This record gives sequence, C-alpha cells and structure tokens, in this order.
Amino acid sequence: MASVLVPISQGFEEIETVSIVDVLRRGGVQVTIASLEDEMVTGANGITIVANNRLEYVDENEFDMIVLPGGHDNAVHLKESERVQRILKSFDSQGKRVGAICAAPIALNQAGVIKDRYTCYPSYEEQIGVNKFTDNQNVVVDHNVVTSRGPGTAICFGLEIVRELVGEETYQNLKKGLLADYC
Repeated sequence: MASVLVPISQGFEEIETVSIVDVLRRGGVQVTIASLEDEMVTGANGITIVANNRLEYVDENEFDMIVLPGGHDNAVHLKESERVQRILKSFDSQGKRVGAICAAPIALNQAGVIKDRYTCYPSYEEQIGVNKFTDNQNVVVDHNVVTSRGPGTAICFGLEIVRELVGEETYQNLKKGLLADYC
C-alpha cells in the first residue's frame, strides 16, 4: 500500500489538508498527518485537527511521498523547518515523489526540488521564480514533483497523487465517484 506523509503546523489551510487526506485515503493510500508542534493543530480558519503523530517521531523512510498543504503560516513553517527541508531533499534525491499546494511550493523551492514547471497560489510565484511558473494548469506534474494552485484545486491535486501512486484505474473510479469531472 502506498503511503504519504502530510506535515502540518499552525495556520495550515483546512480545505487543502482535509481534502487531500480524504481523497488519498479513499484511493487506498495510507496517510499520516504529522505535526511540527503539538498533536492538536489549528488551521488558518480556526479549525483544529488532531495529527496522527509529531513529525519528530515519524520515520520518513516508511513513506513513498511527502505532501505539503498550504496556508501562508503553515508554508512558512514548512519552509523554515530543518526536518521538513531534510526530508524534501532526501525524497527528491531518491526519486520519491514530493508535492505541495497553494503557498507550500515555497518550501519546495527552499529545498531546491522544483524542476522545470510548477504552479502555486497566485503571487507566491514571485518568491519562487516566475520563469518556471505555470498559471494555466490547476495541477502540474514535473518529474517527481506535483504542485497545485489552492483550496479550489485540492480534490484534483489529491486525485493526481492517487493516479501517481496507485494507478489510472483507481484514479478514474475515484474521480467518477467524487463527481470530479472538472479535474
């Protein structure tokens, strides 16, 4: 079974986090939400969730992919976290998949894992580099890196990760079941 690590911190974007985790689990992917701080984490809009574990106690070698939800404060914390940065670099050097949505591609950029193309929430490309920015796609896959634009694209982002990790058949069945023909 494919497994994904989803690190979060205070100020995470709730729609992105919950949608991604939900879609991945529906697709048969094992997901671990790991907090940078305490297990109780409050998002940008005041919704608190309980993480499965703290990031410091997680063995990243058990995962096939790391996915970073957005939310400005969360993205900054992920960008500044030595542990997250080390995991991103390690996964990329091993050819493992990494993903980020909304503002979180700034953490990918900090780790130096963005390839030739990416997308993100409008205006964050200014912090990353406009020469690689793709603004006409909701989800961009470039080598082992998957990026997406924001809350409204979270289901499509999750579906694309399912396609990458589980396969086309599961992706198509899940997409149909979610009525996500727009993806």
